Amino acid sequence: MAGKIRKQDALQYHMQGQPGKIEVVPTKNLSTQRDLALAYSPGVAEPCKEIAANPDDVYKYTSKGNLVAVISNGTAVLGLGNIGPEASKPVMEGKAVLFKKYAGIDSFDIEINESDPDAFIKIVKSLEPTFGGINLEDIKAPECFKIEKALREQMHIPIMHDDQHGTAIISSAALLNALELVGKRMADIRIVINGAGAASVSCTKLYVALGAQPKNIIMCDSKGVIRKDRPGLDEIKAEFATALPVNTLQEAMKGADVFVGLSVADILTPADLLAMNANPIVFALANPNPEIDYHLAIKTRDDIIMATGRSDHPNQVNNVLGFPYIFRGALDVRAHEINEAMKLAAVKALAALAKEAVPDFVAKAYGVDKLQFGRLYLIPKPMDTRLISIISPAVAKAAMESGVARQPITDWTAYEEELKKRIGIDQKFMSNVINRAKQNPKRVVFAEANHHKILKAAQVLRDEGIAQPILLGNRQEIEALCHKHQLDLSDCPVFYPREEEALVERYADILYKKRQRKGFTHSDCLKRLQDRNYFGAMMVEMGDADALVSGLTKDYSETILPSLQIIGTADDARRVAGMYIMMSKRGNFFFADCTVNVDPTPDELVDIIGLAAQGVRFFNVEPRMAVLSYSNFGSNKGEIPQRTREAVQLAKEKYKDLVVEGDIQANIALSTDIQREVYPFSALAKEGANTFIFPNLAAGNIAYKLLMEIGGAEAIGPILLGMKKPVHVLQLGSSIQEIVNMAAIAVVDAQLHEKNMHL
Repeated sequence: MAGKIRKQDALQYHMQGQPGKIEVVPTKNLSTQRDLALAYSPGVAEPCKEIAANPDDVYKYTSKGNLVAVISNGTAVLGLGNIGPEASKPVMEGKAVLFKKYAGIDSFDIEINESDPDAFIKIVKSLEPTFGGINLEDIKAPECFKIEKALREQMHIPIMHDDQHGTAIISSAALLNALELVGKRMADIRIVINGAGAASVSCTKLYVALGAQPKNIIMCDSKGVIRKDRPGLDEIKAEFATALPVNTLQEAMKGADVFVGLSVADILTPADLLAMNANPIVFALANPNPEIDYHLAIKTRDDIIMATGRSDHPNQVNNVLGFPYIFRGALDVRAHEINEAMKLAAVKALAALAKEAVPDFVAKAYGVDKLQFGRLYLIPKPMDTRLISIISPAVAKAAMESGVARQPITDWTAYEEELKKRIGIDQKFMSNVINRAKQNPKRVVFAEANHHKILKAAQVLRDEGIAQPILLGNRQEIEALCHKHQLDLSDCPVFYPREEEALVERYADILYKKRQRKGFTHSDCLKRLQDRNYFGAMMVEMGDADALVSGLTKDYSETILPSLQIIGTADDARRVAGMYIMMSKRGNFFFADCTVNVDPTPDELVDIIGLAAQGVRFFNVEPRMAVLSYSNFGSNKGEIPQRTREAVQLAKEKYKDLVVEGDIQANIALSTDIQREVYPFSALAKEGANTFIFPNLAAGNIAYKLLMEIGGAEAIGPILLGMKKPVHVLQLGSSIQEIVNMAAIAVVDAQLHEKNMHL
């Protein structure tokens, strides 16, 4: 669960740069007149004729097979109600982004200005030629039931109303596993459902499909228990009306085994929980605040199994565990609907995945040593990259077995590999780092707190629980900037070296002892400690802070020098190096050294290789290293090829478990096809490189900056490798998010230092 989201931050996020969250990007080259002629006139006529002759060829020649529409009329948006189609657009754009991020599915959001169900159905049905699937979203009940049913009957592409079925699928998986843990059968349990909207109804129907008995289910709405003798019941509520002699939620809770809330905050009391049977299962799914506070619930019953919709508690019921992967599987077999068999397959796949051994990288992403099936881990975590390769194949198989697939899959191993490549399996590593940081936030000192970007980043870090910011700068200036930008950092410590006479004197004595034989006088030390980079480095050295982040407004060399003089390199490191993470559409790559070592010798390159390998593994990625040159395995002579070849030989001898290759050109290092054909002996021929070691500083610095500006890659870094204590340097002009990212890395680095490890 995100911390406090400030109104202006949210607005700025959506309006910065190109407004909104999505764009259209061509998938084919359009750089020449021939390209244009192929893409449009006259070349485009050829696929048009093929599709006219065989309509199914639309999947062969267009994007339809990977295109989902997110459609709403804005009548039931989040907890905001009927706010209209225009106001719903940010939500629908967000849903489209999740489709792309988690399943590699392209998506258009479509907001329709129509509240009449019949007219809405007609409009959506007319879109069938364009899309491979339809995700209905935020449409109020009971109209949503009629709309979805009619569209499923009339259209021949996958349709799902995620508000109904997403929550049902995820909560069903959690319920199956919870019942297994407490030794209860679905057919025997008594279930109380609070809420009678789309999600509640769909959840109840799916529980029944899994074996729950309707006679044992009590559904409540704002008026109390929905009873058979209540006058004026609509068709939906009548289906779940009970004949049991109960009238209120409190009466219904007596002897209940399961409570599922999709209603409002704080409607349950401790007394209600105490009235439930042994080992009660409580899914309090109201957002942002559940039907009963999580901590109050577990304090009330030590035998409770609890799930919420929040990410800051165990067992988050999050729809992102379902809809991207369900649509992925449905699209890939060209299913003409999403049926009950496919939903149940998703349920069972989710439930089964939670019982498997959880990879270390998932546990680390959530800041714990281990995740294991049990009361606190009923369903997988959203950051688990195995979801796409487990759920999508299960859904696809169910589609095939139930007869709704039009393009069966035959090679399941190849399909699973294709799924991983669609999303770039390591794309979420920064989120993983942030989650790790949140588990044990550390004190991060910012040397440039007189800059509004630093203060805004500090606000995010504090609000999100990522770090404990310490601010260096003039107090009056900081207060003025906070007031101007509507920030509240009143509980963050502020130090201004010019006003910290006693502390500066103490630090100067220590610095003098460190540097008295390296040209520093005591007077020099006092003077230097007026510089906030020196002061911040001393705070880290003395244990008054856990990490230092600086460099937003100063050159790299000016920023790093004080830390090298005061803190120095780690005991097992002979030098430091700077590594960038380059996040591109092709994947994530690691570049080193881009900031420190000007013209490294072969021995120095070996040191950089070792530091970079350790840095890459920090992000739970196994490095595949290419030591770059203008030569391929001795094809060209010269000082640089010779130096890189020597470094590679030495590195292979020193790091036996490391995949490292060179000398090699950058494009060849990435091309497995060329390597397999021309250089089959290469250690990178199977998978290609993900880590690039540059022959000198100029090459590394130029490469990452060109990739940012021309290639459109996002850079994280420079991450300083080999320091004795955590120090990380920002790029000049870093964005607020880049500062947050670097601070999160610094926090996790500080966590490692507690275990005598380092980046």
